Amino acid sequence: MSAIAFLNIAMHGHINPTLPVVAELVRRGHSVTYHTTPAFAEEIAATGARVLRYPGEDQPLASTPVTLMEQLARTAVRVLPAVLTDLRGARPDLVVHDSLCPWGPVAARELDVPAASSFTTFAFNRHLHSPTRGSWELLAAAAARPRHAGGYLRSRWELRRRYDTGAVPLIDLANIRQPLNLVYTSRTVHPEGDSFDQSYRFVGPSIGARPADSSFPVDRLRDPVLYASLGTLFKADPRLLRGLADALAPLGGTVIISTGSTDPAALGPLPANVIAHRSVPQLKVLARAALFLTHGGVNSVNEALYAGVPMLVVPQGADQPLVAARIVELGAGLSIRTEDVNVEAVRVLAQRLLDEPRFRAAASTLQVAQREAGGYSRAADELERYVQQTGPVTQPGSADLPPQG
Repeated sequence: MSAIAFLNIAMHGHINPTLPVVAELVRRGHSVTYHTTPAFAEEIAATGARVLRYPGEDQPLASTPVTLMEQLARTAVRVLPAVLTDLRGARPDLVVHDSLCPWGPVAARELDVPAASSFTTFAFNRHLHSPTRGSWELLAAAAARPRHAGGYLRSRWELRRRYDTGAVPLIDLANIRQPLNLVYTSRTVHPEGDSFDQSYRFVGPSIGARPADSSFPVDRLRDPVLYASLGTLFKADPRLLRGLADALAPLGGTVIISTGSTDPAALGPLPANVIAHRSVPQLKVLARAALFLTHGGVNSVNEALYAGVPMLVVPQGADQPLVAARIVELGAGLSIRTEDVNVEAVRVLAQRLLDEPRFRAAASTLQVAQREAGGYSRAADELERYVQQTGPVTQPGSADLPPQG
């Protein structure tokens, strides 16, 4: 059996897809360590992995490319001494790191072990551009934020002075590749999926068992169930959530609003058929849903397509406009900008999604692709095969070659 080390950033959307993979590796007898922050320690420990904590406190991830690059490079400088001390004790055979985790490839190089990259968002290549790729837009953004650009350069110099940074892109820190890259959606759903070579394994949604929530009345929901959630990355305006409730209430049997970090009480008195909770058992709700109104986070979209549910996407930021455009392109939903949201506009679009069979048909077709991709079990298979086959550490291949079969 192998020793496998996971290194990730402190975000639900990046950690959650890896948890079923870790649990499966542990079930198969592998020794797994997982570096994280205190906020995620309990749920990671539940997989059976040994939790190792990063030094310092949780920090929200920056939202613009230049500030994101500075934060990632600065974090790498801060955490690497402790991470390397931990991993030298754990002696891993493989490092699995997030595609936004520059300390992962550095640690693998320093330990002289192979590394695999985990893409919980979309992967990027010359056909699908990363937000931190070298471009005139990034250069202009750096010029507009000289303090952050300077901070990035200082941290990169410090990393290079201390460590072997040959596996870390000079600029494109949102797209750190390895000879094995796990992508948690199907090739069919992923934009430009056929342009990625076979170092990219499209393993599909990583959906495992989740703790039961006996407090949520799943068995008392009335059809059609309409579900709205704007995710956890951005705090939703209570007025926006209330508007969604008012728009959907006349169309649904039961309308469910997941408010995330927003207090449900801030929405005020709701229509009788609307339920508002901070969090809901999303997989169980999607299994009943006729419609999902979502922010367009990759994980939420993957789970909706896994359940075959059409979507109305209201992107809030980050990569969500790209995800929204892909859902519309695939015919599995519609999209509306946040600034265009009002009760009437949302109700009209939601009514179309409920009335026009083509949306449900497209979502059902994509459901097959998502399920056939293999999920967490295939991801574990790929990691096991990689450990067995890897000899000397090699450099990533081109991300732009056509797939070989």
